Amino acid sequence: MSVLTAAEIMTLIPNRYPILFMDRVDELNPGESITCTKNVTINEEFFQGHFPGNPVMPGVLIIESLAQAASILILKSEQFQGKTAYLGAIKQAKFRKVVRPGDVLSLYVEMVKQRSNMGTVKCTASVGEKVACSADLTFIVAAADDKI
Repeated sequence: MSVLTAAEIMTLIPNRYPILFMDRVDELNPGESITCTKNVTINEEFFQGHFPGNPVMPGVLIIESLAQAASILILKSEQFQGKTAYLGAIKQAKFRKVVRPGDVLSLYVEMVKQRSNMGTVKCTASVGEKVACSADLTFIVAAADDKI
């Protein structure tokens, strides 16, 4: 059973089809960690061109999936409700496994540090027991209409 459905996720983050890369939140420990699921299907628009005859989920979209999971973790804290989390930096990104249609991408994000309106998270995207991608992300939180 999910903690948050796709419809509930859309009340927290501004992403919508075709750029919403999250099917559900499986576990949420506000201010600490989140686990989410992305079901990767052949119907994803990016598979039309990446790569024809050899469909592979682009690494940048795996990072985007992790950033969306991180946004949910951040925006579920009381101090940031009703705001928007923006990706500020990507560090130590490593890609270790190709993600293909039919895979279930498990996204795990852990809060490392948070100050004022900024912070860092450690992220891992896995397929089964194999890590597909890991990265450290920095975020900035602001009102949706604020300039950063």
